[in-house]
Amino acid sequence: MAGGDARHQYTRACMIQCPSCGEENPERARFCLNCGDALSSGEPPSEVRKTVTILFADVVGSTSLGEQTDPESTRRMLSRYFDAMRRVIERHGGRVEKFIGDAVMAVFGIPSLHEDDALRAVRAAHEMRSAVGVLNEELARTGWRPIALRTGVNTGEVVAGEATSGHTLVTGDPVNVAARLEQAASPGEILLGATTYRLVRDAIEAEPMPPLELKGKAEPFEAFRLIGLGEGEPVRRRDTPLVGRRRELHLLSEAFDRANEEQACYLFTLLGTAGVGKSRLVHEFLGQMRDRAQVLRARCLPYGEGITFWPVIELAQAAAGIEMNEAPESARQKLAALVGQAPEREGIVDRVAATIGLSDEVVPTEEAFWGVRKLLEAVAATKPLVAVIDDLHWAEPTMLDLIDHIADWSREAPILLLAIARPELLDARPHWGGGKMNATTILLEPLGPEDSTELIGNLVDDEELAKAVQLRIGDTAEGNPLFVEELVAMLVDEGVLQREDGGWRAVEDLRTISVPPSISALVAARLDHL
Repeated sequence: MAGGDARHQYTRACMIQCPSCGEENPERARFCLNCGDALSSGEPPSEVRKTVTILFADVVGSTSLGEQTDPESTRRMLSRYFDAMRRVIERHGGRVEKFIGDAVMAVFGIPSLHEDDALRAVRAAHEMRSAVGVLNEELARTGWRPIALRTGVNTGEVVAGEATSGHTLVTGDPVNVAARLEQAASPGEILLGATTYRLVRDAIEAEPMPPLELKGKAEPFEAFRLIGLGEGEPVRRRDTPLVGRRRELHLLSEAFDRANEEQACYLFTLLGTAGVGKSRLVHEFLGQMRDRAQVLRARCLPYGEGITFWPVIELAQAAAGIEMNEAPESARQKLAALVGQAPEREGIVDRVAATIGLSDEVVPTEEAFWGVRKLLEAVAATKPLVAVIDDLHWAEPTMLDLIDHIADWSREAPILLLAIARPELLDARPHWGGGKMNATTILLEPLGPEDSTELIGNLVDDEELAKAVQLRIGDTAEGNPLFVEELVAMLVDEGVLQREDGGWRAVEDLRTISVPPSISALVAARLDHL
């Protein structure tokens, strides 16, 4: 019996447990005999370094609340709290790393990075705070006292397991700092680390905190208190002259002139990698069109629920002056006033209202397309229309079909459809714009060395210093205007460039500079995508 027991124990020790279903398999098995999933080879999981954003959130005073309440009631409350927090985090593209007592740890950037992970995390933290308010209304009906959330958000480089291994636990100092920020926050507060703030500052409202004494940190830590989210998407500085884009500006103006002269729709697609200057070029073009056209702007969202026709919602709201949470009947009246006396007025309003969620009616796709096209034609009937649709590479296939429909069928109305996208759009639609006589697609190239030097000169007001900076950062920035601007901003933030006598001078060796997190995130996201 002793020998049999030993053999049994040896056999069990040689078995491999399936990570998917838990079935034990012979050591030689490469696939699970129960579910068919690949089994681990027994090698330690590989690890990668990634720039991610960590979110820690904790219920304030839950221990004392738990002492005063039945354990089963406490468990039900925490279960509802965790479910609400998980939904918010996952809706913004984050991943719940763990629940610790009543604390939530989430990571944005695992398994795939996005260049806006920091912004997603901050938006999730803001929505989590609002979700707690809604949860308190529910808990009040069951006799629970209101709970409050305190949150810390921090960005930095961590070590994480490869997603394919199933071991994605992240470790590193940024994780510890996020936890310390959460502990330093007051009830209802959201504290951001300096790196996170630098990545999202153009899209939020925040105020600096007095330097924090964080446990384990020798030096006081810089942090910011989140006040609210800004409206729309973050914008880059536009107070310097546009550099190196005369030809592209001319092509845009020609497309508008053609739409205006022919009283027809023209589709212009502007392709370019992240940060190459698409938004800056469009901003300059729209400034030239200020007195000649009416402009409507919309964007496609990278994540969220019910986003297929989100650009249509934004276009209709902007055109008709509809508020975000306006009553459906009031919004319909504004749509009717916008359409005016156009033929089939009621049909247009009914179809557009259904498309943008003002009614429960479900209309066929072809009818929705017709209604949106007629709405834009009615808007353009009074003055030429420029409809800008940003981030088209994130559009759902149905939205791409709608733009195709408008470009192909719109008549007797001067409309310039200006689509802004990254080259990935052509992965989804290789023949985008092809075969249309009324369509142009261009690729915005990076700036050359001379144009990059001119851009730097516009930022630092010193031609010689601009040449020195370009010599140092040129290989890193590769002519990408956003990279150039971020690198120069980093030099200023770190004190390498300082103001002196109304100009700038380098007080340290430029060869010591490093790549800022925003660029690292952009590059890493592109590599993850590949």
